[in-house]
Amino acid sequence: MNSQLPDVGGRDKKGGTPNKTGVAVVEVNDGVQKDNSDNNKKRCGCGGGVVKLISSQGNLSNSWFLTIGSLLVILALVWAVLYVLLLDEAAPGGDLFKLLILIVSAYFAGQLVALCKLPPLLGMLIAGIVLRTCGFYKISGVYLEIVIKLREAALTTILIKAGLGLDAPALLKLSFTVLKLAFVPCLAEAAAAAVIAHVCFDYPYFWGFMLGFMLSAVSPAVVVPTLLSLKSEGYGESKGISTLVIAASGLDDIVAISLFGVFQGMIFTPGSIASQISVGPIEMVMGLTVGILWGLFIAFIPHRDDAYVTAKRTILLGAGSLGAVLGSEKIHYGGAGPLACITSAFIASFAWKNQGWSNSYHPVADNFSTIWLFIQPVLFGLIGAEIDLLALHSETIAMGFIVVFGALIVRFAACVLCVLGTKLNWKEILFVNLAWLPKATVQAALGPEPLDKVRSSGENADPADLLRGQQLLTIAVLSILITAPIGSIGISISGPYLLSNEGWEGDKEKTKSIEGADTAMHMSEGSEDVERAKV
Repeated sequence: MNSQLPDVGGRDKKGGTPNKTGVAVVEVNDGVQKDNSDNNKKRCGCGGGVVKLISSQGNLSNSWFLTIGSLLVILALVWAVLYVLLLDEAAPGGDLFKLLILIVSAYFAGQLVALCKLPPLLGMLIAGIVLRTCGFYKISGVYLEIVIKLREAALTTILIKAGLGLDAPALLKLSFTVLKLAFVPCLAEAAAAAVIAHVCFDYPYFWGFMLGFMLSAVSPAVVVPTLLSLKSEGYGESKGISTLVIAASGLDDIVAISLFGVFQGMIFTPGSIASQISVGPIEMVMGLTVGILWGLFIAFIPHRDDAYVTAKRTILLGAGSLGAVLGSEKIHYGGAGPLACITSAFIASFAWKNQGWSNSYHPVADNFSTIWLFIQPVLFGLIGAEIDLLALHSETIAMGFIVVFGALIVRFAACVLCVLGTKLNWKEILFVNLAWLPKATVQAALGPEPLDKVRSSGENADPADLLRGQQLLTIAVLSILITAPIGSIGISISGPYLLSNEGWEGDKEKTKSIEGADTAMHMSEGSEDVERAKV
C-alpha cells in the first residue's frame, strides 16, 4: 500500500497538483510573512527617522558656531593628550600651555579681524602683543629653541609659496616691466632705509641694508586676495594690472629675501671684511645651484603616474626646502637656504605644469596653502609675542616711523619712474603704488631672524647687536601694523575709482549676446519640434 505524502511545498511527491494541506501551509506562511513585514515596516519607520536625521545632520546649517565648536573640541583633545604625556608642562601655567593658548588666541583674533574685511594677520599680531604685554606669555628653556624652529618652518612655507606662485609665461610676457617693478623699488627702498638708519641712528651699513631688505618686500598675503577680488569684476584687466603686480610681487619678495640673507650672512660670519663680503656671492651661487638641482630631481621623481604623486611631491619639496634652510645655517651660509628653497619650488612647479598641471590645478600648491592656514597663527602670534608695549622705548618707535615712512617715499618715487612710459595712466600708476605698499608675511618671517642669531651666541652676545635685533623686530611689527591695513583698505576702496573695467563690461555684453543666441536657438528648436508633432 503506497501512501502519497505531501511535500513542504504543498505538492505530492509524484509531482501532482497542490493538495489541501499545501494550500493551508501556504496560507499560514503568507499570514506570517504579512505580520513580519508589518513589524519590519514599524521598525524601519522608527529607524528610518533616525537615519534621516543623521543623513541630514539634524538640518543644521554650516554656521560659524559649528566650525568653532569643532575646532574647540579638537583643541581640547590635543591638550588632553599632551597633558597625559607631559603632565606639568601642558598644565595651566606651564610653558607648553602658554604656547598653545597664544596660538589659539591668535587664530580666533585673526578670524574676528577678517570679519572687518581686514587681513587676519593683524588680529594675530595684536593677540600676541596683548598676551605678552599683560604678562601671560613668558617662556624659557627649551621652548625658546622650539619657537625659533617654528619660525623657520613658517619662513620655509612662505618661501615655497613664493616659488610656486611664480608664473613663467606671465613673467616672459611682461618681462621688462615686471623686472623693473620687482628690482628697482625694492633696491631703492632698501638703500633709503640703510642710509636713514646710518645717518639718523648710527647703524652700521650692513645692519642698515639688512633692515632695508627686510622692509622692502611687499606682502602677497595682503595684495593678492584684494587684487583677485578686483580682477573678478574686471578692474584693470584691459591692461593686465593685476597680473603685472602679482608677478612682480613674487619676484620682489625673492630679491628682498635673498639679499636679506646675504647681508645677514655677512654680519654673522666671523672673519675680516673681505671674507664677509665674499660670503654674499658664495651664498647666491650655492643657493641657485642647490635649488636648481633639487627642483630638477623632484621634477622626475616621483613619476607623474604614481598613485601618491601629490603627497610625495609635497613631502619632498617641503622636507628638502626645510633641510636647505636649516642646513645652510649649520654651515654658516644662511643666505643660501632661502634662495635654494625659492628656486627649487619654481623649477619643480614649472616642470609639473609642463607635465600636465596648471595654475588652476596645482595640488602641491593647494597643500602648502592648507599648511599655511595652520602656520599663519603660529608665525604672527609668536611675532607679536616678542613685543612688550611696556618695555618699548619712544626712541625705537620714533625710529621705526622715520625709517618706514622715509623708505616708502623713496619706493613710491622709484615705482612711478618704473611705470612711466608704459600704457598706464596716472590713476593706474597711483593704484600700482598703493598695491606696492603693504608689508606683512615676509617682515614677520624675517624680523626675528637677527635677534635669534644674536641670542644664539648666549653670554657672548654683543649688547649693541642685541639692541639692534630688538629694534629690527619692533620696526618689522610697526611696518605691518601701519602698512597692512592702509594698503588693504586703500586697494579695495580706490580700485573701482582708479581702474577701469571696460574689459569686464565687454565680457558681460559678450555673455549677453551668447545667452541671447542660445535662447534663440532653443526657441527655433522648440518650434521645429512643434511642427514635427503636428505632422
